[in-house]
Amino acid sequence: MASDSSFDVVSKIDRQEVDNALNQAAKEVSQRFDFKNTDSSIRWSGETIEMIANGEERVKAIWDVFQSKLVRRGVSLKAVEAGDPRISGKLWHITASTKEGITQENAKKVSKLIRDEGPKGVKCQIQGDELRVSSKSRDDLQEVQRLIKAADYDFAVQFVNYR
Repeated sequence: MASDSSFDVVSKIDRQEVDNALNQAAKEVSQRFDFKNTDSSIRWSGETIEMIANGEERVKAIWDVFQSKLVRRGVSLKAVEAGDPRISGKLWHITASTKEGITQENAKKVSKLIRDEGPKGVKCQIQGDELRVSSKSRDDLQEVQRLIKAADYDFAVQFVNYR
């Protein structure tokens, strides 16, 4: 009798990769000519990322630099959420935070997609902030992974614990 194969659908980010991207962005901001003498910076502020500059366009440019560094390091932009630029005193700020975990509502959406469009015999189970997908056929599991990737949700998805 063949045992079930399974994998977990999760939404996690590699904090070290985000930190590396932030450090690269900070270095670029400190060295770029258009950011010289503008009080521009990007740094961690607790669990959030704070971008500061003396103009709205400059703070948006810092956000663009940070996004490009995230993409280059393989971090999904869906995992980082930034607020709108706001002015505080004479400096503009953008606060960004990281999103991890799949909400119950989103897990139900993924589960419904697998039930409706996925291969027969594939079972999925919501376990906290992740989703366990199992089947007797590994080919069916790979089909489910392709299906989830093609669905393009508004949160980052990764597949872990493939057994």
